[in-house]
Amino acid sequence: MIVGACVVELHVEGCQSLKAKRGVVRSISRRVRNRFELAVAEVGGQDTWQYAVLGIAAVGNDAVRVRGVLERVGDFIEDLHLAQVLRTDIEVVDLPHDEEPWDPDDDDLRQDTDGEPEP
Repeated sequence: MIVGACVVELHVEGCQSLKAKRGVVRSISRRVRNRFELAVAEVGGQDTWQYAVLGIAAVGNDAVRVRGVLERVGDFIEDLHLAQVLRTDIEVVDLPHDEEPWDPDDDDLRQDTDGEPEP
């Protein structure tokens, strides 16, 4: 499983209040979620009027594709012209896992609604 994380630092020009900045950050976050179907959260700068940090996460099975999507997100945010992108940092990690074939008769996988294995 490939996990990608992107940190985008923003300067939100012209904001004179936290409420105004939050409106811009919400708009950017919503547009990224709708366009790319990724997880987005404000992870820094919550108490400043003109600075924000967004965290964006993507999961997939191809590192090149995950990195490419996150790079396109950075370009997309710049093209919105709602805030100046100060810096973008992307990390992609390969999390190893053992893939075992699914066995419908495996008692460990069959659970009753009360959490106990079925007989």
